[in-house]
Amino acid sequence: MRTEEFDYHLPEELIAQRPIEPRDAARLLVLERATGAITHDHFRNLGRYLQPGDLLVANESRVIPARLWGRKSTGGKVEVLLLRRRDDRAWEALVGGRGVRPGTTLRFEDAQTGAALSAEVVEVLPHGGRLLRFAQPVEELLARLGSMPLPPYIHAPLEDPERYQTVYSRTAGSAAAPTAGLHFTPQLIEELRAQGIGWATVTLHVGLDTFRPVQVDDPAQHKMHSEWFELPPATAEAINQTRAAGRRVVAVGTTTVRVLETAAQWAERAGHPTLQPCAGDTDIFIYPPYRFRAVDALITNFHLPKSTLIMLVSAFASREQILRAYNEAVRQRYRFFSFGDAMLIL
Repeated sequence: MRTEEFDYHLPEELIAQRPIEPRDAARLLVLERATGAITHDHFRNLGRYLQPGDLLVANESRVIPARLWGRKSTGGKVEVLLLRRRDDRAWEALVGGRGVRPGTTLRFEDAQTGAALSAEVVEVLPHGGRLLRFAQPVEELLARLGSMPLPPYIHAPLEDPERYQTVYSRTAGSAAAPTAGLHFTPQLIEELRAQGIGWATVTLHVGLDTFRPVQVDDPAQHKMHSEWFELPPATAEAINQTRAAGRRVVAVGTTTVRVLETAAQWAERAGHPTLQPCAGDTDIFIYPPYRFRAVDALITNFHLPKSTLIMLVSAFASREQILRAYNEAVRQRYRFFSFGDAMLIL
């Protein structure tokens, strides 16, 4: 298996630049793995494809305004993307600028509000980022100094920052949105619950690998950067009950898949027959072939060519089915990537 086998042609005009309104007006491509059948619909009709007793599991992580612009003590400009919080003042980050070596002082200011923040570059990290230590806790100043870290393929300005958040986001910490969940509205969630479909949440703070392509020919040689996750007790119990009843666990997004499959692997190694509540760091990389232990169906967006995410969905269905579905989505003029349309894999 080679990275190039997960490539496909995507016309640039199909990369969605703005979110659709309302959220659940997005289109929905439904792929049935058993038959390969493809159905075209809209996300507001998701309940047509779910059954009473199914359980939706979503990532409630909230995106922080993690992009900062500042200057070095020498005056040179820098751009910082906060990726992972180590403690109140220490953050892993991507830093754009020349000569950003350990010992360099960075300063961020807002001329309108007078807010200011400084940080020292502590070390260069293995993935090429930097460890920064700020002079004070960062979170309280991010709302004034930071901006929403939209992916580099989105060039249009975001008028409402909440449109890059899911309506159920709660726990701040991500550098990118878990975008499969952007299509849900509070009304749709209530309609699904009234249909007898369960709802549960996990947390995974999305970090570096959202911005990092697979740069090796052999995917097995790609090293995932770890991200913090939590599977709470109530969600573990809901999943175990759902599977015991013979119903489906439907993951909302690839980040949720990574949480559930990490927890399933940990439980398996510990000799537990069911999922256990857990939290920690995961660097799980799912690509074909892979035996899924906890996920029965998947809601996801359309992903970048040759990315870890298209490899994950190809492991869930098959590379052939996924590429056929993507090519069909291109023919049908679906909208791709973060603000794009959705896919349900059954």
